Amino acid sequence: MNWLTAMNAFLTDLSAVERLVASAVAVAVPLVVVLLAHREVDRRQSRVTRVLALFASLAALGAATGVVVVVWGLEAAATEQLTVLEGHAQTLVRAIVTVAFLVAVYVGTGVVHRTVERFMKRTNGITDHQAEITYRILQISVYLLALLVILGFWGIQLGGLLIGAGFAGIVLGMAARQTLGAVIAGFVLMFSRPFEIGDWVKIGDNDGIVTDITIVNTRLQTFDGEYVMLPNDYVGSNEVVNRSRKGRLRIHVEVGVDYSTDIEYAMEVAKEAMSDLDDILTVPRPQVVVTEFESSSVLLDLRFWIDKPSARRRWRAQTAVITAVKSAFDEEGVKIPFPQREVSGRQETGGFRVREQPEGDTRADANPQSPVDAPEPEDD
Repeated sequence: MNWLTAMNAFLTDLSAVERLVASAVAVAVPLVVVLLAHREVDRRQSRVTRVLALFASLAALGAATGVVVVVWGLEAAATEQLTVLEGHAQTLVRAIVTVAFLVAVYVGTGVVHRTVERFMKRTNGITDHQAEITYRILQISVYLLALLVILGFWGIQLGGLLIGAGFAGIVLGMAARQTLGAVIAGFVLMFSRPFEIGDWVKIGDNDGIVTDITIVNTRLQTFDGEYVMLPNDYVGSNEVVNRSRKGRLRIHVEVGVDYSTDIEYAMEVAKEAMSDLDDILTVPRPQVVVTEFESSSVLLDLRFWIDKPSARRRWRAQTAVITAVKSAFDEEGVKIPFPQREVSGRQETGGFRVREQPEGDTRADANPQSPVDAPEPEDD
C-alpha cells in the first residue's frame, strides 16, 4: 500500500497544467491504439484481427479513463457509480456474456466463410456466385440459432414469439407468394445451373445473353440491345434452351431446287460451296440432306456448325452460306424455282381450248395474258 500512498501524494502535488498534460497524454494513447488497430485490420482482413483490435481499443480507452479519474481526484465519484452498478451485477454479467457470445458467433461465421471457400475451390463445377449463396444461407442460419440462444439466456419465453412468427409467416406467405416462389426458384436455378452469366439462352419467347442471375430474377440482354428482367419462377416454368453450353452450335439453312434438277449433283455443289467458308467449322463437316417435297421444289437442308456461339457469329455464318450456295447454283445451272402452280381443266368438260385469233383482231396482242378461254357453251 506504500506505493499507492506515494502515488496519491505525487498526483496531489501536480499543478493544473500538469494535470491537463497528463490527461491529454492519456486521451492520445487510445487514439494511437485505435489508428494502429485500424491499419492492422486493413492489412490482414480477418475477423479475429477485427475482434482483437476492438478489445485493444476498449482496453486502451478504459486505461485512459482510469488515469484521468486518478489525475483529477475523481476516485470517490467513480466508486459511488460502481456501487450503484453492484445492484445490477447480474444484468451486467449477462450483458458481458451476451457480448462475448456475439463476438464468438461473429468470429465463427468468418471461419465458416473460409471453410466454404476452401471446399468450393477443391470442388469442380461450383461457381463463386453459388459459393457466396451457400455461405449466406449458413450465415443466416447461424445468426438465427444465436438469436434463439440469447433469448433463452435472457429468460424470454419463445412460445409466444414462435406463435406470433408463425402467424406473421402465414400472412407474409399469402401476401408475397409470387415473390417467395421466385426466391425458391432462384435457389433451384443457382444449384441446377441450366445457364451461367454470358450464355446465349432462349427462355420462352425471350432470346438473348444472360447478364445477371439473382435470387429473385434473371436478366437478359436481347440482340436488339434491350434488357429483359425475368422472374425466376417464370424461368423455372418455361423451356430453357442454352445455345452456348457445348461451345458450338449447328445451324440449318433450307433451299429448294427444281424437280428437274439432279438432286445428287445439287447436294455436291452445295456441300462444296460450304467447304470453302471460314465462318463455319470444317469439323464436324457441313452436311446436305433432302428433307421434303414442296409444291414447286425439292427442299434441301444445309447443316453446318459454328464455334463460340453468338448472334453475330450465327448471322455472319448464315449469310456467308446463303451467298456462297446461291453463287454456286448460278454457276452450275442449278435452278432455285419460284413458287408456281399447274392449272388444268376437267376432262369431262372438255378441258381448256385455245381461242384462235381472227385476222385483223389486235385485242389478243394488246392482252397477251389471256390466251385461253373457258369451254364454249353448246348450242341447244
